[in-house]
Amino acid sequence: MKIIIAGAGEVGFHLAKLLSYESQEITLIDPNKDSLVYADSHLDIKVLKGDATSIRILTEAKISTAELFIAVTSSQSTNITACVLANQLGANKTIARISNTEFIDFKNKGGFTKFGIDEMISPEQLAAQEIELLLNQSVFNDTYEFENGALTMLGLNLTEPAQIIGKTVKDAAQMFPDVHFVPIAIQRFGSHLTTIPRGDTMLSEGDHVVFITSKGGDEELCKLAGLFKTEIKNVMILGGGRIGRKTAKGLTKVNGRFNVKLVENDKERAFELADRLPNTLIINGDGRNVELLEEENITEMDAFIAVTGNSETNIISSLVAKNRGVKKTIALVENMDYFELSHSIGIDTLINKKLLAANSIFRYIRKGDVVAMTKLSSMDAELLEFIVKPKSKICDKVIKDIDFPLTAIIGGVIRHGKGMLALGDFKIITGDRVVVCCLPTSIKKVESFFY
Repeated sequence: MKIIIAGAGEVGFHLAKLLSYESQEITLIDPNKDSLVYADSHLDIKVLKGDATSIRILTEAKISTAELFIAVTSSQSTNITACVLANQLGANKTIARISNTEFIDFKNKGGFTKFGIDEMISPEQLAAQEIELLLNQSVFNDTYEFENGALTMLGLNLTEPAQIIGKTVKDAAQMFPDVHFVPIAIQRFGSHLTTIPRGDTMLSEGDHVVFITSKGGDEELCKLAGLFKTEIKNVMILGGGRIGRKTAKGLTKVNGRFNVKLVENDKERAFELADRLPNTLIINGDGRNVELLEEENITEMDAFIAVTGNSETNIISSLVAKNRGVKKTIALVENMDYFELSHSIGIDTLINKKLLAANSIFRYIRKGDVVAMTKLSSMDAELLEFIVKPKSKICDKVIKDIDFPLTAIIGGVIRHGKGMLALGDFKIITGDRVVVCCLPTSIKKVESFFY
């Protein structure tokens, strides 16, 4: 697939990096020579110095043969203009990164599709949505919903007194008469390797395990893992940038369920936030100051969310919050090396805008009818949701009769809006939405079942 990416910043570079691993034909456009030199020397891609809103530059990049044009520069107007031009010059599909989320909310009214913009993404909005979802599933490290919760992906670390430690996957399933969860990926303690579990796979203490659950599965998992669902009520947010503001706004909309405090160091911005967020208590101060956090009763907080522009500040302040007894800590990090340490440094969840944006864009690159996709955080695996067509190889087949790769597993199926776990005797039919977890080595073979 020929893909052109405009913008060699954090999101653009990360996308190009992930796509280059899959032998996609990538061209990266950016006016900054230094950004391109780094990308050119580290990735197997073509680079082109220039303005993505220049017809000459787009023509030079062979836009007329591009199957996908992705504009992810830091400038919203540049991204919109570049996508409109790319569409006019022959690009098959266009995606624009935007900062004004009204454009997404009123996409049809704005007529963006008519202009040639097929999809719009906001990394900041994606991060805010991820935070809200994590607070709703507070005992889990990772979470992702398919079809408004018909199936849910939940990740947790196995610690004493989890009942499933020392048991095989098959034995763990037999502990409930009507099981509503299935493990789909395991990362062993102290290892970066991701394993797709089978019935005889042993679950050990310290494992990070990702499950697919249908309705009621989260409560079963809590019982088996020895976890207690705690209600999140009092929330402190560090950082009043776009993510902090969107998160506070979203949380205070939920019928008074959350009491939200937001700490912002910049005085002018703090006053502006106080006007824009009337239901949030805005505190002007340095969130790195432990005395300030204690004055604002950090020990009484149920959740602490650090989303400043500095990864180190977010990590350290979250560790301070954890040390003061906060139940749920979430930190925004930009450095992917930090991201991979999430389960060993003591913070419940690290989130990364680049990865969230990449997940959102990746489903347009996958073959087959992919309607949702996420990369498992700090694990080398992808979760894909396919729609089964009448001519798909997998259609009208029983799962145990399908020659599915060992490095992939069908986690569940959504049929007529209802989520179901798909075990060996389950028959897949036209219209089913099949959720698959797979390692990178098996993605192409998995996709071939859904053409």
